[in-house]
Amino acid sequence: MKILILGAGKMGSFFTDLLSFDHEVAVYDPDPRKLRFVFNAERFASLDEIDAFCPDMVINAATVKYTISAFKQVLPHIPERCILSDIASVKTGLPEFYASQPHPFVSTHPMFGPTFASLSNLANENAIIITEGDHLGRVFFRDLYRHLGLHIEEYSFSEHDLTIAYSLSIPFASTLVFASVMKHQDAPGTTFKRHMAIARGLMSEDDYLLSEILFNPNTSGQLEQIQQRLDELRLIVQRHDSDAMKEYLERVRRNLD
Repeated sequence: MKILILGAGKMGSFFTDLLSFDHEVAVYDPDPRKLRFVFNAERFASLDEIDAFCPDMVINAATVKYTISAFKQVLPHIPERCILSDIASVKTGLPEFYASQPHPFVSTHPMFGPTFASLSNLANENAIIITEGDHLGRVFFRDLYRHLGLHIEEYSFSEHDLTIAYSLSIPFASTLVFASVMKHQDAPGTTFKRHMAIARGLMSEDDYLLSEILFNPNTSGQLEQIQQRLDELRLIVQRHDSDAMKEYLERVRRNLD
């Protein structure tokens, strides 16, 4: 298969390395400096170069802010049969975009990223494949993710957004609150240092990505739950209520089972 990858960032480079030995791969990035270390694939810094390549699939690995605009740039340069695919963690606007196009499409979300995951060992990571999409495209990514040893779930676009509100918005919000009240520690404990490492990793992410994940329509309800549990904990601490604390801790342990 001839595959065009949009974006030579960390995830674009990851998919290039992953696919280039079994498929004919080209990478497009308007910044030629990002293409310097692309290996075993064609490198395109101009949209016109895509015309002759004639891809069977486009994998959009542009940052979430530019996912749809990157698609729009390449549409005049790809055949109508070409499958459009994205790996975006935020699907806002994508269902409407795909509905407006004659191209078949497949949307997936590898639930790992270069900040926290080891891209050389993904055996304990997950991926979501959106059910609304081209059958062959979904088969392609299902086989690819299984080859990586990923656990795969298949959700609709709406189910995906609900899942992301739970699995990303809660830890993102919790980490942001921790970091917002954090003070320098001369002798930090192990737990503090681990939280700090997570916070630094989170804050290295793109501001637009963080905002869009938190702006998920389902996030507000999750934040309300955090606020309720935090208020409950605060009252327990204020009252030095040992019985209530024991019950609270047991409830947390049950959630972790």
